[in-house]
Amino acid sequence: MAFEKDAPSHGKNNFEAPTQETSPETGPSSRLVEAFEYGVGDTTNDMSDMRRLGKKQEFRRNFSFLATLGFISIYMATWEFVLVSLSVGLLNGGFGGLFWVFIGTVVCYSSVVASLAEMESMAPTSGGQYHWVSEFAPPEYQKVASYAAGWMSTLGWLASVASSVFVVATLIEVLIDVTNPSFAFPNWQYTLIMLAILVLTIFLNTWGARVLPMLETISLFGHIGGFIITLIPLWVLAPKNSAHAVFAEVVNNGGWSNTGTSCLVAQVTVLYCNLGSDCAVHISEEVEDASLVVPRCMWWSYILNVLMGIVILITMLFCIGDLNDAINSPAPYLSLFNNTGSIGVSMTLTVILFLLVFSGNVTALATTSREAWAFSRDQGFPFSKWISRMNYKRNVPDNAVYLTSVGSGVICLINLGSTTAFNIVVSLTLLALLSTYMISIGCVLLKRIRKQELPPARWSLGKWGLPINAFAFAYSGFVIIFSCFPNSVPVTTSTANWAPLVWVGVIGVAAVVYLAHGKKLYTPPVAFVEGRKQAGEQHIASRQSAALSFHGGLTYDDHLGGQAESYKSDTSPCYGPCRETYAFAGMDIGTGIVRQWLVRYVASGWQIAERGQRQRGAGSTSGISSHNYRPIFGVYVDPVPSPGEDAVVVSKRPDS
Repeated sequence: MAFEKDAPSHGKNNFEAPTQETSPETGPSSRLVEAFEYGVGDTTNDMSDMRRLGKKQEFRRNFSFLATLGFISIYMATWEFVLVSLSVGLLNGGFGGLFWVFIGTVVCYSSVVASLAEMESMAPTSGGQYHWVSEFAPPEYQKVASYAAGWMSTLGWLASVASSVFVVATLIEVLIDVTNPSFAFPNWQYTLIMLAILVLTIFLNTWGARVLPMLETISLFGHIGGFIITLIPLWVLAPKNSAHAVFAEVVNNGGWSNTGTSCLVAQVTVLYCNLGSDCAVHISEEVEDASLVVPRCMWWSYILNVLMGIVILITMLFCIGDLNDAINSPAPYLSLFNNTGSIGVSMTLTVILFLLVFSGNVTALATTSREAWAFSRDQGFPFSKWISRMNYKRNVPDNAVYLTSVGSGVICLINLGSTTAFNIVVSLTLLALLSTYMISIGCVLLKRIRKQELPPARWSLGKWGLPINAFAFAYSGFVIIFSCFPNSVPVTTSTANWAPLVWVGVIGVAAVVYLAHGKKLYTPPVAFVEGRKQAGEQHIASRQSAALSFHGGLTYDDHLGGQAESYKSDTSPCYGPCRETYAFAGMDIGTGIVRQWLVRYVASGWQIAERGQRQRGAGSTSGISSHNYRPIFGVYVDPVPSPGEDAVVVSKRPDS
């Protein structure tokens, strides 16, 4: 579907750093920016992407292709969630309806995954959707639309963490239920267990953050190995349903007016099982060669998980037994495991599910915290300075982890007042995330329709971009509608789907915060991107005229791209081997400053000596032809420039 290039062509959206032949700033005084701005593990493409996006590198890039693939796969956990969350699909559609809805959903949703992967290749940043909206939306809507996308993305990931916690807590209850079938947690105990799971997840995302990439790689093999271990006893030991029942029998037990509507309601949970390939977008600034590795991993992890999901779904439908018994069971997957006839097998398979879903919960919190950190970096939330504070020693935004954990904990409290709390949180996850997908894909679609230039992508949809984006946009809106539906009718207060109300409420809160805070302080990421574009165009124009402004009224901090103050702070973006880099970079700073000021002061001395001679000389007082260049430290300077100019520096004689 996509073509990939090993080296990107950055076109008009990037500009090359000045080379030794064209600028006196090259050398020690220019290398110091990269020495500080980029961290351990950065490739040339990563540096180029961060320059184009106007962002400072604050994370160490320690996620390889395999670790990133594991990060996405263990969060998606498609085969695991097929087992633990598709009871709604059995209710609405039955065996045959659930199977065909699953196939149709994964085919349709692939267009969304491909569209997101291409945008990630264009702009590989932890901000994800809100950054893409800022960069690709029409100029008059960039600020407000990206602000809304940032809030919705955060809400979606908070709900995603909460939903994973729900499943982990349920698996704990099921483990007890294997040996004590009459046991059940009251709601308040269930909620306390969820909060305890969140605390453990916080620990692994802060103190255990150093080993997170290794854990993701291990989890990938556990994800695949657990899949195989789960299949074997079910294939060998469990009795089987008929093929006709599995593929052809469609039922409507949800009370809907027709079977079609019932199946469309079932697709919400099916999509939830396949959601999350974009989680790696929010760790883009921790991935080596992110503009190629992340979109590749997004696509191939989706393919891998979908294939495993289809196999486990067919296995479940053949081995789960009677449909009505499965629907009435509080945990249909336990009924499935019990059909093996062995308590030991049931316990083992449930433990495997527990470990894998819990690993996915750790990944979900890592994703959520990075997204909130990135949005706070652009002043998207109140108290953004505190939220975006980095712990460079652990390579993790601690405060963002704590805050997002609290937010997910608040969502978990829904369990105290609703018997369908999990389904509400699932709907909230889809409503929030799909709305951000729809906005960002819509912005790219509009640019393609208008034939406007897009940033280059190393993972590109090519000529298929327009139809794929159009279908993804329409499908996202279609699923959003059904995400607002309850699981069944008639509806009571305790069985209603309150997710749309929460979604609208958060939009209202975001609007109030925008008027009070964001309108003044929020800086859409495109401001940095566009600033770099303008600087690049000016830079190229100066090179082509063979003359560069030496000072131009800017401070030395301005020459560093606004990063000087952060370089002077006692925090640093890398440790260990990077300290040696800092030492050399420090010498480069000194060399660059001394060189610039020596040139300036020598030029000032010449001004005094030659001012009279220049004023008495013939010729124009403006334009390059009037300059009298002299060599200083390997560059050429006009010590007495034309009125209104500073000392003009060029790399070589204009007449050479």
